[in-house]
Amino acid sequence: MQVIATDLAEVLLLEPKVFGDARGFFLESYNKRVLAEIGIQGEFVQDNHSRSTRGVLRGLHYQLQQAQGKLVRVVAGRVFDVAVDLRRSSPTFGRWTGFELSAENKRIAWIPPGFGHGFLVLSDSADFLYKTTDYYAPEHERCVRWNDPAIGIQWPLDGEPLLSAKDREGKLLRDAEVYP
Repeated sequence: MQVIATDLAEVLLLEPKVFGDARGFFLESYNKRVLAEIGIQGEFVQDNHSRSTRGVLRGLHYQLQQAQGKLVRVVAGRVFDVAVDLRRSSPTFGRWTGFELSAENKRIAWIPPGFGHGFLVLSDSADFLYKTTDYYAPEHERCVRWNDPAIGIQWPLDGEPLLSAKDREGKLLRDAEVYP
């Protein structure tokens, strides 16, 4: 598995070895030993699958307690995936990194605990799969506003995104509860 650095050292973009021929392809999307060798530790306890249509923006989500590391990938379609450092003590607090994940490029992203996460669907629809290192706990979930000017994410948008009520009501970073 090739590791591609991002603008935030802890957020990793992974390119699995893909074996393909006329019949299709094969890749390992998860191998605990390989991930441990590149520094991704922890047990994954939950798998999630979401499907969204073009223009849907989900995020920026995180859990203050039961913080989740996420191993994310797209198996149909394309998304612009974003991670934001929400650790107040970090020298990169409030900075973001973004990249495209798609069924075509087969890349996998590691979003560690302490980071907010979100994505924008670029294709007609996208199936997004992710493994988490802790269970979903709605009572601990928080949301930072996707368009907070203090963060300045450059979303590849044509018009306004489709947002859930929760995401529309996300807090500005200056008002949000974040990690120490």
